[in-house]
Amino acid sequence: MKELLLLRHAKSSWEDPGLSDIARPLASRGRRAAPLMGRELVRRGWLPDRVLVSPARRAQQTWRLVAAELGGAEPELGSGEGLYMAAPEHLLTVLQEVPEQARRVLLVGHNPGMQDFAVRLAGPGSEVDALERMRQKFPTAAIARFGFEEEWAVLALGGARLLDFIKPKDFSPK
Repeated sequence: MKELLLLRHAKSSWEDPGLSDIARPLASRGRRAAPLMGRELVRRGWLPDRVLVSPARRAQQTWRLVAAELGGAEPELGSGEGLYMAAPEHLLTVLQEVPEQARRVLLVGHNPGMQDFAVRLAGPGSEVDALERMRQKFPTAAIARFGFEEEWAVLALGGARLLDFIKPKDFSPK
């Protein structure tokens, strides 16, 4: 089985109104949430062997903080060109170009495209509660985990099973 992990970048800062959207950094909340989700990937054994990251500063920072928690695992970093604010159809096209030897891919991207893509990717056999929670909101630093049997090249909307949906609030102290 192949797996796809969709990670929405962690919470970004709006403190500097002069920055372009692509240049916005992580907020302090995002700098806390990203490592938390990295540790959760390790705890669950969801270590990616290939990673695709949007070129936006907040997505790149999210990945670096997640990667620092992966215990020395060094997944192959693919091109993230075109992932900045990508539409669902473009995200699908990018994933269809993933080399077949990749078993688990982590994609770090943005809403609204990430949530729309995740909902449309979820097909028969998806975990019902996870799908409902994901439909309601795909918050920053949340991860949707999908499984499918086909090759990357033939991945289609509705062609994967949503297995899990986790968010930082699931693991943060109340």
